[in-house]
Amino acid sequence: MGSTDKTTNQSTFITFEGGEGTGKSTQVQRLAERLKAAGRTVVTTREPGGAPSAEEIRTLLVTGEPDRWTALSEALLNFTARAEHLEHTIRPALARDAIVLCDRFVDSTMAYQAYAGGVPPETITTLTRLVVGETMPDLTLILDLPVEVGLSRAQGRGDHENRYEKKGEAYHHKLRDAFLEIAKAEPNRCAVIDASGTIDDIADAIWSIVCERLSLSENAQ
Repeated sequence: MGSTDKTTNQSTFITFEGGEGTGKSTQVQRLAERLKAAGRTVVTTREPGGAPSAEEIRTLLVTGEPDRWTALSEALLNFTARAEHLEHTIRPALARDAIVLCDRFVDSTMAYQAYAGGVPPETITTLTRLVVGETMPDLTLILDLPVEVGLSRAQGRGDHENRYEKKGEAYHHKLRDAFLEIAKAEPNRCAVIDASGTIDDIADAIWSIVCERLSLSENAQ
């Protein structure tokens, strides 16, 4: 876990997961604000990306036509970006006792490229062991939302990073099922958040879980 890379018990690695349009980016920022107000050092980052070379790979993955890459190629590109991200951003932040909040991590690769894309799950597991090693999240917050609602929200953003949104509803239903299966398999690490409420309601639910895991007072905000 992320704790193996810590020098004290102050650093924590928290990841946000979920399908398209579930509001992960917004909630990463909301949680960062609350943790900073509680006196914690926070680093926010994202995948694919999070380091200069990894951001270049992000562009290859999230733009263009849906069939631009095979699922295996996507997985390998994600792990290449992840190796850079871990080396240059995540591990250094944990080493200086920061709380790292990451928008997507290995669970997205398992969901997108294995469950929905058809890559054997054991391939993702092997790559995770080789690239990530012990730097696994201490807590993973999975934002859950009906597929149709999430895709509608994502399409409303109007940005060009829409390659996965073009893959069709059947693909996205597989993603939702995958994230729920991951949460069911690892309940000690994962918590499912109903992302159908207001931004404030979702932020409060996340804050409650994080306070419990980090032994913070919910009034420390």
